Amino acid sequence: MPTGVALRDVRRQLFEAAGRVLFRDGASGLTSRAVTEEAGVAKGVLHRHFDDFDDFLAELVSERIAALDGPAADLRAGAGTGAVADRLTAALIHLFDPVTVSIVGLVVFRDELRARLRRAHPAPGIPLLTQAASVLSAYLRDERAMGRLAADADVDALALALIGAAHLLFADREAGPPAPGTLAGVVDAVIADVVQRRLL
Repeated sequence: MPTGVALRDVRRQLFEAAGRVLFRDGASGLTSRAVTEEAGVAKGVLHRHFDDFDDFLAELVSERIAALDGPAADLRAGAGTGAVADRLTAALIHLFDPVTVSIVGLVVFRDELRARLRRAHPAPGIPLLTQAASVLSAYLRDERAMGRLAADADVDALALALIGAAHLLFADREAGPPAPGTLAGVVDAVIADVVQRRLL
């Protein structure tokens, strides 16, 4: 197959198929056969474009990481408006969609995939969750600079606490996502101190 547009189309087709399989069957159902069948392509197509299945998965996760740029820009553009807790709650609901939750499961349980991702995205923690925490950190840093959080607020620690708590709430595929009020209550609890101290 020629390179260029056709190559990008095949990769996009495979990534979108993987997303549908993850949404429907979870991480345990994601195999190379499931992806190619879902994409409606021959079994060998995936291996013509990727070294192996872990290479495909690494590209899939890297694309998901890159896709955080848009929501991150939108979140930061809204700094200074609305309630901080409300904006964080909405961001976490967007970040932890079912496909992302399943991808995190893949990263946690596939050692080779995690190793490849860390080479491509050198940062401590779980790839994708680490980058999501960075999105929240940047937003909270902007809010702190605008005086809407306490001047000494540790925004990196707050972001990690929010991502960790949200992941626990969203991780059970069978139970489904938490009620918005449940997530909002957790967000309020995590940031309450730095918001209240700012008001003192």
